[in-house]
Amino acid sequence: MLKRILLIAIFSVTSLIIYSQESKVATPEVQNDKKELSVGHELSVIIASKFKIPVLTPPPPPPSRWKGGTLFQLGFSQLSLTNWASGGYDNIAMNAFVNIYRNYAVKKDMFWENRLQIGYGFIHSFGDRYRKSDDKFIFDSKLGYRAFNEFFAAASFNFRTQMTNGFSYPANRDPILLSGPFAPAYFSLGVGMDYKPIKPLSINFSPLTGNLVIVEKRELRVRYGNKIDQGAKLELGAQLKFDYKHQISKNLNINSTLNLFSDYLGKPKNIKVHWDLFIDSKINKFFSASLRTNMIYDNEILIADKEGVLAPRLQFKEILSIGFSYTFGEFKK
Repeated sequence: MLKRILLIAIFSVTSLIIYSQESKVATPEVQNDKKELSVGHELSVIIASKFKIPVLTPPPPPPSRWKGGTLFQLGFSQLSLTNWASGGYDNIAMNAFVNIYRNYAVKKDMFWENRLQIGYGFIHSFGDRYRKSDDKFIFDSKLGYRAFNEFFAAASFNFRTQMTNGFSYPANRDPILLSGPFAPAYFSLGVGMDYKPIKPLSINFSPLTGNLVIVEKRELRVRYGNKIDQGAKLELGAQLKFDYKHQISKNLNINSTLNLFSDYLGKPKNIKVHWDLFIDSKINKFFSASLRTNMIYDNEILIADKEGVLAPRLQFKEILSIGFSYTFGEFKK
């Protein structure tokens, strides 16, 4: 290519020299005829036409190894009563949910998955109290490197808490504080293996997992398994986690996470269970119906019954929402 460019340059300079010499001795008739070319000029045009000038095209940028997306859902309802014989209260209710993911992958040998989930909901009855119906802040991160076949050496991190104070509302009594920001908050870091037998399913086993239970409010510490003077408690145990994310059809997605933890330092036989289920059915571009359930059993979390007796109990929450839904980026449930 360089030789061709040099030849073109040499012939061009030569033709210019010949043309300049011929133009000095050219007759007035030739000088006045602008359409007629000199012999040297014609020769340079013929020679140049035999060479193809290379077109330099910059290479395309490498594809990004990052993928990410966001799901935003908003459900709203309103009730107004005027002279309603059977009674009731005017009220408004809202549920908002944001699900953000950002993943990094190097071919099929290494991955880094990050997910943030934020949910908040309330019911406000005019003539009664404002009540929170949903409140969660969860961040998950998992880093893995292929060891062999479908097994990855992996480290996983989880953080979860709530954003505002939560209360119970006993009849004829003042509200009782049950939770708050960082009361409690859970930090979890585990090291082990991640197994991906099929694309929708991931099974993570971390035989070395540390949990940090933080209860910032002193009056709530005993309720969540900490001592009265213990703002943070360390748990060391094993964790088994199942993640299932599958698009069943074009408009139906399911996301389920089951987390089992056994504390070596406490009572290993008392397995702590956290199970989250999210089903989303898209109606059209802007509306969808979704079902979210959360089930928790932790023998160290004490819950009062109707008589006020504190004891470990099964916790379950279900939210059915029909409303506005929109996704950004390459979102996958």
